[in-house]
Amino acid sequence: MRVVIQRVSEASVTIDGVLKSAIGHGFMLLLGIETEDEREDAEWLCNKISLLRVFADENGQMNKDIKEVDGEILVVSQFTLHAQYKKGNRPSFIKAARPEQAIPLYEFFIACMSEKMGKQALTGTFGADMKVALVNDGPVTILMDSRNRE
Repeated sequence: MRVVIQRVSEASVTIDGVLKSAIGHGFMLLLGIETEDEREDAEWLCNKISLLRVFADENGQMNKDIKEVDGEILVVSQFTLHAQYKKGNRPSFIKAARPEQAIPLYEFFIACMSEKMGKQALTGTFGADMKVALVNDGPVTILMDSRNRE
């Protein structure tokens, strides 16, 4: 499982011209699920993300986690995070999980993240053509991969 974590001052998802979800200060998460992923991958990522200390303390240092600043989370599925691009110019998405596997893991990740946060993580719609808007705060952008835990 791969996730792009962006610290934002605001983020939103619009589908077919209709606002689906919007958050203020917090994390915009782009989540890619691959064929080898399991619930353990989601649990590991949720734990790391919820404890990630990238929010400013009273001295302006990145020492606080998202719960300490009462931040919000917006999760958007993004299979393109598993693009293979070394051969040719058209990316292959063969490692990305098919919807029958990915949707239950996506939903589990959202539930896990919501539990860690103590409030509901907002979402896009799996498989939809989404327009994502955000204001990256910092900018702070971190890539995590559950296959690379060391």
